[in-house]
Amino acid sequence: MRERLGKFVNSIIPSPSREEMEWLTKDLFEDSRWSGDFVICTIGACVIATFGLLSNSTAVIIGAMVVAPLMLPLRGLAFAACEGDVRLFRTALVSLIGATVLSLFISSFIASVVSLPEMGSEIIARTQPNLLDLGIALSAGAVGGFAKIRRRTTDTMAGVAIAVALMPPLCVVGISLSARNYSLAWGAFLLYLTNLLGIVLACMVVFVLSGHTRANHALGWTAFLTLLLVIPLGASFFRLLQQQQIEVTIRRKLLYETITLGQGVQDVKINVVWTQTPPLVLVNMETDKKITPTQVRLVEDFLRQSLGKEFRLEFYVSRQERVTGDGG
Repeated sequence: MRERLGKFVNSIIPSPSREEMEWLTKDLFEDSRWSGDFVICTIGACVIATFGLLSNSTAVIIGAMVVAPLMLPLRGLAFAACEGDVRLFRTALVSLIGATVLSLFISSFIASVVSLPEMGSEIIARTQPNLLDLGIALSAGAVGGFAKIRRRTTDTMAGVAIAVALMPPLCVVGISLSARNYSLAWGAFLLYLTNLLGIVLACMVVFVLSGHTRANHALGWTAFLTLLLVIPLGASFFRLLQQQQIEVTIRRKLLYETITLGQGVQDVKINVVWTQTPPLVLVNMETDKKITPTQVRLVEDFLRQSLGKEFRLEFYVSRQERVTGDGG
């Protein structure tokens, strides 16, 4: 089985020559250096990502992902760990740590100056990592490693950077720390750590399978550390599934089992904000009926009895008015 896998990989990626190995080592070292270009791109990406997160702009955040150079030292770190190249490993690690600390400082400083009262959806979305994020990191890392050993595929790096999104979760850590919201900071840091380990592990596997290096204890330890993340990520994933199931149940019960929403309403949209305690159910709808506080309390009691969990409801009603030619 192992021989067949090796032959299949060699048919796609031929074994590297000595010249190619020398080029790869040199190029990875240049990518991983703490240079002026690396620092400027890191600062620029951090500023863009922070402002994008604070303004809740997806387009701006995507722009920061393309600029961010954090993927470069990760590939050098993966290759150096497998090769036992202390010089390259030290260079990549210094660049990674330096970029991380610098980004945390900048994002925290900007957030403290802006002082927004609430966290937007783009920030909250990066504080709840799960197994899907680990899958994205592993896939992006594999493509990133492949792009490095195949020079003609370097154009894919922009897409890889967007997919794995290293800078935004790091900026969310800084923003959360400035707001002293340590639970959100931990969630964003877990996402950042997931991306780091997933990329490094996938790059290691690609370098080993392509014959550019050999498997060693570093690969085993990286795989072990990545597996440890499966515990919190798995718990978050199953919690997400449970929340989605509850949202479906809430939608069904509100639309089909209550008088308040079951009759004479249109364009009903229901969203649940799980970050609040108790969870907040936002109901947007169009109706010609007047919704009273008593009705809202009755619906809250109905959900509590039906689901065995406390919820708080907020109705946002667009009034409809029936007008006819005969004044009816």
